[in-house]
Amino acid sequence: MKRIHAVVSGRVQGVFFRVACAERARSAGLAGWVRNRPDGTVEAVFEGDGASVDALVEWCRHGPSGAVVERLELEAEPPAGAEGFRVSG
Repeated sequence: MKRIHAVVSGRVQGVFFRVACAERARSAGLAGWVRNRPDGTVEAVFEGDGASVDALVEWCRHGPSGAVVERLELEAEPPAGAEGFRVSG
């Protein structure tokens, strides 16, 4: 099990980043959440199988078409036993 907290900067709001991220996370069986932040970044937590988390982190480096990712900040956290994947704010 692996848990990563990510903050994605650039043109990442208004380009379906959260929706596409959630679809990928759910299809990979990951838990966590994704949300827009007031500063224009997108913040997410991914928890689950290490390879699946790593694959979603790699996707975050470019995001969906229309996104322009300028920076990706990552922080490893201890797994928390999260269930399901939600989209908020």
